[in-house]
Amino acid sequence: HKTSFYDVYSETITSTTILRSRILMSHPAIHPNVRVGIGVLVKDPKEPTKIFAGKRKGSHGAGKLALPGGHLEFGESWEECAAREVLEETNLKVHNIKFAHVTNDPMLDENKHYVTIFMSCECVDDNAMPENMEPHKCQGWSSYGWEELESYKLTSSSCSSRRDIADTTAVLFGPLDRLVEEAPTNVLMFMEVKK
Repeated sequence: HKTSFYDVYSETITSTTILRSRILMSHPAIHPNVRVGIGVLVKDPKEPTKIFAGKRKGSHGAGKLALPGGHLEFGESWEECAAREVLEETNLKVHNIKFAHVTNDPMLDENKHYVTIFMSCECVDDNAMPENMEPHKCQGWSSYGWEELESYKLTSSSCSSRRDIADTTAVLFGPLDRLVEEAPTNVLMFMEVKK
C-alpha cells in the first residue's frame, strides 16, 4: 500500500491533536483559548523616529516594556481597537492607523497564548504627549527608538544572569520582543530606521 499525502497529513493532525490533549489533561491550568491582542506603534510627534512604550505592572508581563494596546473586542475592527486602547491608556487621539505586522506569541510560562496584531499610527495633535491614564497597569510612558528597543532585546537574554542589567533595564514584553526580533521592513520604515 502506497502512502498518500492524505495519509501522512491525517496521521500528523491526529498525532498533534493527541499530544495537545495530553498536555491539556496533564496541565489543567493551561488556558486552551488563543486570544487576539493589539499592540500599537504610536509615533512620538516630537521625535518621529521614536514610539511610545511603558513598563507594565499588575498583570502578566509586569515590569516589562510594552506598547499601548489590549484585547480586540467582539465586532471591533483592528483600527477601532488601536484608537480605543491608545486613548484609554495614554489619552492620545491618533489617526493614519495602519496594519504593521502580526506575531504568534505563546506565553507558556503564564499559561497564555496570543496572536498580536501590530498597528502603526500618528498623533492627531503634533504637541501631544502621553498621559498615564491607567497607573495601576503602567508605570508611565516614554519614547524609544528602534536601536533602544534592540538594545533591550540584547540585554533581555542576559538579565537573569546579570543583576546590574536586570535592575536598570526593562525587558521587552513578549509580543514587543518578538516584533524586535523579526524586525519587519514596514515597521522599520515607519520608525525611519536606516539600516
